[in-house]
Amino acid sequence: MSIHEHNPGKGGWKGRLARPWAGNVRRKDHARNARPAEAQASVLHDLLERAAQTAFGRDHGFEAMLEMKDAAARAAAFRAAVPVRDYEGLKPYVERVVAGEEDVLWPGLPKYFCKTSGTTSGAKYIPLTADSLPNHIGSARRALLHHIARNGDAEFVGGKMIFLQGSPTLTSTEGGVPLGRLSGIVAHHIPSYLQRNRLPSWETNCIEDWETKVDAIVRETADQDLRLISGIPSWVQMYFERLLAYTGKANVMEVFPNFSLFVFGGVAYAPYADRFRELIGADVPRVETYPASEGFIAYQDGEAGEGLLVNADDGLYLEFIPASEYGTPGARRLGLGEVEMGVNYAVVVTSNAGLWAYDLGDTVRFVSLAPARVLVTGRIKHFTSAFGEHVIAEEVEGAMSTAAAELGAQVVEFHVAPEVNPAQGLPYHEWLVEFAEPPKDPAAMAAALDRELQARNPYYRDLITGAVLRSAVLTALPSGAFHNAMSKRGKLGGQNKVPRLANDRAMAKQLLGDE
Repeated sequence: MSIHEHNPGKGGWKGRLARPWAGNVRRKDHARNARPAEAQASVLHDLLERAAQTAFGRDHGFEAMLEMKDAAARAAAFRAAVPVRDYEGLKPYVERVVAGEEDVLWPGLPKYFCKTSGTTSGAKYIPLTADSLPNHIGSARRALLHHIARNGDAEFVGGKMIFLQGSPTLTSTEGGVPLGRLSGIVAHHIPSYLQRNRLPSWETNCIEDWETKVDAIVRETADQDLRLISGIPSWVQMYFERLLAYTGKANVMEVFPNFSLFVFGGVAYAPYADRFRELIGADVPRVETYPASEGFIAYQDGEAGEGLLVNADDGLYLEFIPASEYGTPGARRLGLGEVEMGVNYAVVVTSNAGLWAYDLGDTVRFVSLAPARVLVTGRIKHFTSAFGEHVIAEEVEGAMSTAAAELGAQVVEFHVAPEVNPAQGLPYHEWLVEFAEPPKDPAAMAAALDRELQARNPYYRDLITGAVLRSAVLTALPSGAFHNAMSKRGKLGGQNKVPRLANDRAMAKQLLGDE
């Protein structure tokens, strides 16, 4: 039987119960997100009302905003009074909460702090409140239920599920708030009916060293009936490769014949597609999600490629800055009723965790407006524009997917960086690629990458045709290059993502062993 075919027996009693529940959730989900602008107006009002008497609310005049009857006027007043902030901008308020002060950003104290790594701020402490946790936990559940309702496929609920994530071990802030990684915190809130199905064990999940942890997960799961596997593709790929080395099997389907669903987020899947197909031995159905420590923004509710359903009515007030205006004094902040399809936007989040006009750092493009659906296109600060081309992740990922398919190559990972001062000749873009299966003709691969990027980015095309840049250079890296570079950065495993682009050569130098 094909893994795509529905077998009602494999899901057991949980599968039988899940199907009608999934259909009901799907109908309600679509109904509450059908009018995103109206839903967002209500969310903003509720957030302002709950936080009006906090220190942040008093500092920014929330009471006056609540007196406004017109939703558009209230949104305009909010944007005028509350500037977009990154973590550094919000840090003075966060530090007060970390020290134990109540009613600063949100009533009371957070239930947790999510610890993430920052580039300029060091460690970042993102609050999670009793009000915001349902957004994180419920969104992940709804993504799975949408899959069941859409395909009738509930087989995975009758077997084991694995989530490659951070350690659930928690410490504490000086103010007594539990502190940990987002995925580790969520592990404390898995429903009891799923706990027996969940892998790895608590002890294995608590291993801090990522490589030691992956090896332990391999040993623990190799003889299990795994049906759902979830994680960032790059780290799941590492797990698959070590699993096959450990078991001696040809592909993952030989190890887990009932594997029927892959859940992922954080990066585009397309560049990994060929390698995953070879490792798995089949095209397993996928569900894409868009979670962040600051809020679970969206999740797949339709077929692959149709975009992710935005959480318009789930405690998040979302604004979008056109990427072309980002960082300029007059940059517009648009709500879900004001955005346009096909435009690249930076995402700004206000939430019931106590984040206010917080610069998430991600970029999205809308493929539907009502309901709102987006494609995640990259990070606003991860781009290559040393020559004014402003190449983004979506463009290089698309170019790589097409070129690799054309040349029969399989890619482990890649990174694009500018070479501004070459030893000779014109400047160029360097594609540093680790291959699982290299192309037979590297020169043809480089030409295909260059051609496909020109097709996606007219500014880059103009630089090539105008002889400002020469064609792309492809540099094949040895096996393990990205693993070693991420290890040097202290970014192995969990929720860490490989930067696909940079505007400098810091990552390139690490990959090439120059530092």
